[in-house]
Amino acid sequence: MVKGHHRTTIVDVARHAGVSIKTVSRVLNGQPHVTEDIIRRVKEAAAAVNYHPNMLARALVQRRSHLIGLVYENPSPSYVVDLQKGVLERLRDEHYRLVVIPIASISAHEADVVGLLRSAALDGVVLAPPASDSERIMADLTAASIRFARIAPTRLIEAGPSNLIDDVTAAREIAAHVIGLGHRDIAIITGDPTHASADARMQGFAEAFAAAGITIAPERIATGFYTYESGHAAATTLLARADRPTAILAQNDDMAVGALIAALEAGLTVPGDVSITGFDDSEVARIAWPAITTVRQPVFDMAVAAADMVVAQLKDTPPILCRSHRHELIIRQSTGVAKR
Repeated sequence: MVKGHHRTTIVDVARHAGVSIKTVSRVLNGQPHVTEDIIRRVKEAAAAVNYHPNMLARALVQRRSHLIGLVYENPSPSYVVDLQKGVLERLRDEHYRLVVIPIASISAHEADVVGLLRSAALDGVVLAPPASDSERIMADLTAASIRFARIAPTRLIEAGPSNLIDDVTAAREIAAHVIGLGHRDIAIITGDPTHASADARMQGFAEAFAAAGITIAPERIATGFYTYESGHAAATTLLARADRPTAILAQNDDMAVGALIAALEAGLTVPGDVSITGFDDSEVARIAWPAITTVRQPVFDMAVAAADMVVAQLKDTPPILCRSHRHELIIRQSTGVAKR
């Protein structure tokens, strides 16, 4: 008979730490009334014998999967990475594991999302836009007793624990920056119309235009989908017009970089011939050349806070129901004074 590799168990941890099996169990399950010295000894012993808890066995005993989902649609790779890193940061010292659940179109599959989450046996879920604005998804989660928290919703704030930035104010500030550089012939590339953030950012742009007495020309508004490709296509059309704009406001960084490449392909300089702005301050905005003027949205921090809200609920601790996060206007080389 071939000898199998010995699987380290809780018994080995208890023997190495010099405590009872029950004490090890209490420490590993995060139960109260255990001294800091005992906690330290058990964790050091677990590391020394290379012990890793059997999550399936724990789930069967506690009737929990110890899985927390992250639901998102946003196609921006940088945005998604920041979401995942934020949730993982909060779960680092917890017994919960992350399950990433991308949805191709929340609006098309709204009625099916919670069924998918139930089949994954999740204990809780973090909702990123546009799922964080879906009344149907939140109602279904509540009915299924799945704890949730939201990232960057723009409506129904009272419907569940939320982490916000003021999209309207942020968009108004970046539009006012461009107007302050003397630009009046300004085009806009909007985000995915199924995302509430696109409406909020458009409202902010409109408020800045109105304050400066500028009319938004309908022919200078192009619809994008928060992707590089849609930004490139929209900007190519806008920049081919006889009344070419001197500035383009894109509602996220991926579309802004698409607009940047379209401008360069048209033989234009940025910002000499056309200024371009984005939104989010994702990695692509920082490494593009020229680097993109944008609004920093603290996606990582919001993801950490949302995961914390979910964990609090699972520990029967009332979560903070709403956290406001600060945005910041980041001025870089893609914007300059208007020449005409």
